[in-house]
Amino acid sequence: MVKFETLARNLFATTVWKRRAFFLLFDLIIIALSLYASFWLRFEGQIPQQYIDKYLFYLVTAILVKIAFLYLFGMYNFSWRFFGVLDLARLITAAFLSSSVLATIFLLSRMNAYIGGMPRSVLLIDFIIAFSLMMALRVSKRIFREYLSKKNKLEKGKSRILIIGAGEAGHSIVSEMMRNPRSPYLPVGFVDDDKAKHGLKIHGVKVLGGREDLPDILKNNHIDEILIAIPSVDSREIRKLVTLLKERGWNKRIRVLPGILDLVDGKVELKDIKDIRIEDLLSREPVSTDFVKISGFINGRCILVTGAGGSIGSEVVTTILRFSPGKVIALDIDETELFNLMNRLPKTDVEVMPVVADIRDRNKMEQVFRKCRPEVIIHSAAYKHVPIIENFPEEAIKTNVMGTKNLAELAIKYGTEKFINISTDKAINPASIMGASKRVSEEMLKVFNKMNSTRFISVRFGNVLGSRGSVIPLFEEQIEKGGPVTVTHPEMKRYFMATSEAVILVLQAAASGEGGEVFILDMGEPIKIVDLAREMIRLKGLEPDIDIQIEFTGLRPGEKLFEELLGAEEGSEPTEHPKIFKARPVKREIGFNGKNDHWLMERIGLLIDMSSNSSTKEDIIKIIKEILPTYQSR
Repeated sequence: MVKFETLARNLFATTVWKRRAFFLLFDLIIIALSLYASFWLRFEGQIPQQYIDKYLFYLVTAILVKIAFLYLFGMYNFSWRFFGVLDLARLITAAFLSSSVLATIFLLSRMNAYIGGMPRSVLLIDFIIAFSLMMALRVSKRIFREYLSKKNKLEKGKSRILIIGAGEAGHSIVSEMMRNPRSPYLPVGFVDDDKAKHGLKIHGVKVLGGREDLPDILKNNHIDEILIAIPSVDSREIRKLVTLLKERGWNKRIRVLPGILDLVDGKVELKDIKDIRIEDLLSREPVSTDFVKISGFINGRCILVTGAGGSIGSEVVTTILRFSPGKVIALDIDETELFNLMNRLPKTDVEVMPVVADIRDRNKMEQVFRKCRPEVIIHSAAYKHVPIIENFPEEAIKTNVMGTKNLAELAIKYGTEKFINISTDKAINPASIMGASKRVSEEMLKVFNKMNSTRFISVRFGNVLGSRGSVIPLFEEQIEKGGPVTVTHPEMKRYFMATSEAVILVLQAAASGEGGEVFILDMGEPIKIVDLAREMIRLKGLEPDIDIQIEFTGLRPGEKLFEELLGAEEGSEPTEHPKIFKARPVKREIGFNGKNDHWLMERIGLLIDMSSNSSTKEDIIKIIKEILPTYQSR
């Protein structure tokens, strides 16, 4: 033990002497450089010969005096790692006193031909330079260690993320990552195809290259996640990026920012970052939107949204709040979904009044209209699940037809300006009770449009990505359970649209509509459901038919292999918006066997009565076929 303690003391003593020798050596270098630099600065680089001849004397004198004072004030007996305020005070004192002594020596001997003549300005410059360099040397280790400590603390536990896109959104999100101490992300670098940005630093984060450089970037930077920070990019470009990353062997997390439609104010925040989902690969096509026109339609008005707790209705409520309505009535029969909606809504000065009510209850709806007098109605309440409702046609009629009729009549009675009916592609050449009921409501609203100043408009579109009970949440659940993923038919195709895109286009059509129109949204190209299933499996890093099996179960009642957006008897006309079309009006004698509006309303009344009087499914279908010759029940 005695030998160990002796060895330790010897090692410590050796370390102390090494540190003292290190600082002594560097102080000698600093004193020499400082004195010469002072002369050089004083005489603007042209030092007179007389001072060059005396420089050695000046230097030796400066070294002896300054080293003596530095030693006297303990500048060779301190902890480099913990150099503090008191140490700094002693250094200032030593530097000041040593410079004062030097000034006294040189000024008192200024008459001496050999050693005199030191300019006073040189002494001042020398004091500033020498003190600055000595202080920088002594505090350098502490600053460096604290910087590393802070950096390590900053990086500890954080996910190293690579940002694809060095545009405005990338700037904004990296700024918040660096500024927010609770951010779970540590930005490692940017990837951007703009070569002019390569090598630049944005908020201290370097643009490492373009997408062609991804293999090297991924290899050399220990990246945990990738964020695609380009809100305006379309789904095709996202698919290309994801495919490229997969080809480069990337099997970790990919995240995205919301689409531009979800960022009307242009702001992105950390909470907006989300895992990439199949919706991002299918939606996100660029949409031009006339926000001024929509705002003029919504601003200051009382808006009633039915089915407000559903996928479409809740998005409608959220979206219209951006356009400063006077008041929003969020109506739904499901109080749980209304509760969830109210908790999700952003903070706003607009009054949002939740109402639990059934649109089939005429008396209750009368109370709502009497109290609120809505100026605009966006009607999304409906039964929508084809296989289930196929066995209950009376319920489909009571909700999708009678409920719509209640709202339409009350809209006329209470002077509503516009009534926007959310319809479906399943209303075209319907093969299901659900589709037939929605088509009947479309035709009924055309008749109502002729009765009063209230303008009735229908908007058709296909499947909404991620809506409750739709195929995407079902596939996600099946994949999480390890499969199998069930698809009804290998050739089944469907149109898909992002909820945000559908809603903004609905509002665009509603703002433009003059009444009586059926608008059709451009859904892009239909997608095979089996291809959708395979892509969702791959997004989880798995292989279809190897890790997760796909099973075909056969068509269900009321289903078609392919949905249409226009009936055989219809055509379409363009509108001012490239993604919105208008169904060409159909002459009544073609669509309804020569029957007029009065006949149509009578048959609809009979259909409603039958649905409320325990009529058989066959009797109800018979009346539907009278109204809709194109309806083909299975």
